[in-house]
Amino acid sequence: MTARATGDDGEDPRSRIKRLERAASPLDPGPEERDRLMAATHGYARRFLEELPSRLTYGADKRAAPLVRSLEIGEGTHGIEALLERYDESVARPGIAPAHGGHLGYIPGGGLYASALADYVAAVTNEYAGVRFAGPGSVEMENQVLDWMAGLVGYPGGAEGNLASGGSIANLIAIVAAREAAGLEARGVPDAVVYSTSHAHHCIARALRVLGLGETRVHEIPLDERFRLRADALAAAIAEDRGAGLRPWLVIASAGTTDVGAIDPLDPIADIAEAEGVWLHVDAAYGGFFALLESHRAAFAGMERSHSIVLDPHKGLFLPYGVGAVLVREGEWLRRAHAYHAHYMQDAVAEEFERSPADLSPELTKHFRGLRVWLPLLLHGLEPFRACLEEKLELARYFHAEIAARGFEVGPTPELSVATYRWVPDSGDANDFNRALIEHVHRDGRVFLSSTMIDGVFTLRIAVLAFRTHLDTIDLTLRILEDGVAELEAHPERWRRDLEASRA
Repeated sequence: MTARATGDDGEDPRSRIKRLERAASPLDPGPEERDRLMAATHGYARRFLEELPSRLTYGADKRAAPLVRSLEIGEGTHGIEALLERYDESVARPGIAPAHGGHLGYIPGGGLYASALADYVAAVTNEYAGVRFAGPGSVEMENQVLDWMAGLVGYPGGAEGNLASGGSIANLIAIVAAREAAGLEARGVPDAVVYSTSHAHHCIARALRVLGLGETRVHEIPLDERFRLRADALAAAIAEDRGAGLRPWLVIASAGTTDVGAIDPLDPIADIAEAEGVWLHVDAAYGGFFALLESHRAAFAGMERSHSIVLDPHKGLFLPYGVGAVLVREGEWLRRAHAYHAHYMQDAVAEEFERSPADLSPELTKHFRGLRVWLPLLLHGLEPFRACLEEKLELARYFHAEIAARGFEVGPTPELSVATYRWVPDSGDANDFNRALIEHVHRDGRVFLSSTMIDGVFTLRIAVLAFRTHLDTIDLTLRILEDGVAELEAHPERWRRDLEASRA
């Protein structure tokens, strides 16, 4: 019988291991403690949702945010109730409340309750969705969701995709595939040309830089009167670049721009891409799921001809932040761009018989995002999603008509659920007035609106996509804007003074 070694304190290894096991036991609470923690957490979630309509959408007072540090990470412990209270005061109240129906700025995210339950189950079971060998069911579920999206887009069999953290990473994944398909090497980057517009999402430029393609030429194609890419100008630009000895390789089209919600003419763009042999990528992160509506299918004609496309379920499917989808029509390019095999993964390779997410993106360790998409789609069916999307379209059109009737200058009739507008005062700088107006809305806090610059003009915008946004929210927004204009025009000296102070 082998003698057991002892430590410097005389403790034998088995005793030391059991002592450490007891010390670590709070990490795996028993049934009663789990019930207590769940009751406190569910109680907070219930109160939050019940109080949400009466809470501010935008908390301009952010002094509570740094107070998260008042609870130090160290040897001390804190009760769940105190931790949830600090979360509510320091995280949920300051800044934008993304779960609120009054979130009408940027492109709102969602927050479906069913997805929250899905994330809870995914976290408790700790399913791994990176490699089929380890998580065959979770990978099958994610692939089912992606196959459904590919069908919505109109891609044929053989398409591949990936559920990423959002549109930014999804666009990056697609551009990697485009680079590989083009055989673009470092020495050819300075002569390679990307075509987009001034309204393309900024994550495209960032993805090019991150991928080492910062030296590639990006040619902005002019927009038409509705802020859509002009196909004739694209064709002319490609011809001119070829004549100059450059190499066109990538066209970025948008199906729902962030600024105004415009959908580029995808079919004519696809004609040009096909004739010129360049990769067509469609950023449909915002607008893509509006293709669920039969009334809008025609607006997306041609997306099925793209080489790659991005859709964000946390936008058009109203899911919580943290899930975007990339699809590549010829999936082999996605696999060639990302697949890699290591010796320690040889068991997984031996059993693989279908695609794994780890072969189709930079991620190996990844959150199991599929359940948060799959569960609400199967639980509710598609009809409530279609109704919610159509409601948002109607609300945007309603707002556009009503704000115009109140004397605001408006942009194009919304193609999706974004409308642009501004107030033009009788005297003074209109840009400054609208800066003051958006500040007024933010100080009020009941709804959150945002602004943008369009051709040098400070423009206000409303993005109607939060699933809790309804007619009463839009009517409230109209009243806030009306009251804001009246107050600013009655006291111009106040907002001009505040504006000058903010610039100092």
